Amino acid sequence: MSKDIVDLITAKHNVRNKKRKLTGTERFWLIFRYISLIFIWFLVVMPIYVMVINSLKGVKNVYLVNAFKLPEKLDFSAWSVAWSGTDYFPQSISDSMSRTLFFVIQSAIISAIIGSINGYVFAKWKFKGSNFIFTLFLFGMFIPYQAIMIPLVRIATTLEINKSIYVLVLAHIIYGIPICTLIFRNYYEAIPNELIEAGRVDKASMVRIYRSIILPLSIPAFVVVLIWQFTSAWNDFLFAIFLTGGSPKLAVATTALNFITGSTNQVYYGVNMTASLIVSLPTLIVYIFLGRYFLRGLLSGSLKG
Repeated sequence: MSKDIVDLITAKHNVRNKKRKLTGTERFWLIFRYISLIFIWFLVVMPIYVMVINSLKGVKNVYLVNAFKLPEKLDFSAWSVAWSGTDYFPQSISDSMSRTLFFVIQSAIISAIIGSINGYVFAKWKFKGSNFIFTLFLFGMFIPYQAIMIPLVRIATTLEINKSIYVLVLAHIIYGIPICTLIFRNYYEAIPNELIEAGRVDKASMVRIYRSIILPLSIPAFVVVLIWQFTSAWNDFLFAIFLTGGSPKLAVATTALNFITGSTNQVYYGVNMTASLIVSLPTLIVYIFLGRYFLRGLLSGSLKG
């Protein structure tokens, strides 16, 4: 074996050994990092584990003392009770789930469209005072829900939609416009201005440029906004309970859970946890199947700036 080959093997061996050697401080932080990740994973997974195993124990076989134990036998009766209700358990979430899906899809799509148009104007068609107006839009992101409840109720009463599910559609559109505008504006800022100039050279109007150039490039931003708005509206409780007056006829998924919990004198943990699991499934499915597109949208520049 030649001396060059021996030196090469020795050098690789030294590099490999050097990579494997860690100082005491580095070893401590490595162990601490893994322990922290395991602890965070435990905090995230444990509630899901508790809901799943207790949803398989039936209606009346779940108590606090056995909440963490696996079921002795599978019993899916709590699923049918939570979904459709029974004579002794009249509340259900089947109607509320369809009602929630109805208003969530509308509010997400409409707020995304408005945010896209606003972002396009603020990013590519700047006018006098546009930065100031854009700043006012951003203020809407930091206004707490409680501060706008009374104005929203007055508007809903004036428009006579206070007894309709459309009151929630209006509320989530209004509250979703600032964040949607911010996301689209920052996304459109990354689009080269040469594309806009080329459209102007071809005498394309502002609307034509948006429809033919900007909109086809907006899919990643739309995915981010739609997922964000969908989950925000689906998980909302304050608007749902306040603007509908707590009416069971207008109950959405989150308020239906509240009614199920307090609909009987006895606490049925199996039904409560099953209902919670069913309500959380839509957002879970959205992130499972669209989560990678959500990350791609974020990485493509939709939240830069």
